[in-house]
Amino acid sequence: KEEKAQVTFLPVSKVTGCIEVDDVIAAVQPTTCLVSVMLANNETGVLMPIAEMCRRVMAVNQQRYAETPRILLHTDAAQGIGKLRVDVQDLGVDYLTIVGHKFYGPRIGALYARGPGTSSPVYAMFFGGGQERKFRPGTENTPMIAGLGKAAELVVRELEVYASHMQEVRDYLEEKLLAAFGKNRLHFNSHFKGSDKLPNTCNMSILGPNLQGQKLLLHCRRLLASVGAACHSDKGNRPSHVLLNSGIPYEVAGNALRLSVGRTTSKEDVDAIIEDLKQAVKEIEDCATQVGQ
Repeated sequence: KEEKAQVTFLPVSKVTGCIEVDDVIAAVQPTTCLVSVMLANNETGVLMPIAEMCRRVMAVNQQRYAETPRILLHTDAAQGIGKLRVDVQDLGVDYLTIVGHKFYGPRIGALYARGPGTSSPVYAMFFGGGQERKFRPGTENTPMIAGLGKAAELVVRELEVYASHMQEVRDYLEEKLLAAFGKNRLHFNSHFKGSDKLPNTCNMSILGPNLQGQKLLLHCRRLLASVGAACHSDKGNRPSHVLLNSGIPYEVAGNALRLSVGRTTSKEDVDAIIEDLKQAVKEIEDCATQVGQ
């Protein structure tokens, strides 16, 4: 946007909902120096083929001329930490970013660099004291750093318990949604053939002309959910561009709700929000009927 670098944006497959590695390789130019792909999509939960992409890009690097820049690889793992195993060695990335509040830690972020300042360059955004190896000035926020470390420690130790609980409750949620609304009135926007997804995410639409996601939430008394990513909430009432680019029809994407379960979400909680959604749909449809009459 500031015309300081040339950027190529790649679409996801409308079949799998994830980036195609062949498309990434085809987009590489002689001047390409960085490839950045999220580990898991924050709206659909679909997992991206980061490890395969890294292997393919490393093969490209080995074939490049000495004067051609080496392609570095970055993944945003914010959505993945705490829900699936994330290991920089398995992934093969040069950089990985996380943020604490996504896995019950403090709202502070961290950047992993494979070889900071050497094989994986890191440039200062602010300048001042040299106590942080000149990467940044200021005093470290020790309590939040320690909190992030402790949260990460718990994730590593308890991941299997956390992930299996979330998947069990998420699957129960999807079963109850189908039972409540039927397969002809329900569309799962996070189900893509051949793709894996996060264990906690359910993106769905209840089909109907007056059942837009935001309207549904206004009629819910207990359910707290979203229609998309908070970082795109400035887009107003327009359907999520993530869903549209994933091949979800416009009218279906407009009705989308992103439901997430957590470590403490119970099946009783699910039962309660199903009833909440049922009464919200009934209120909206009854109101539309009265207006029509």
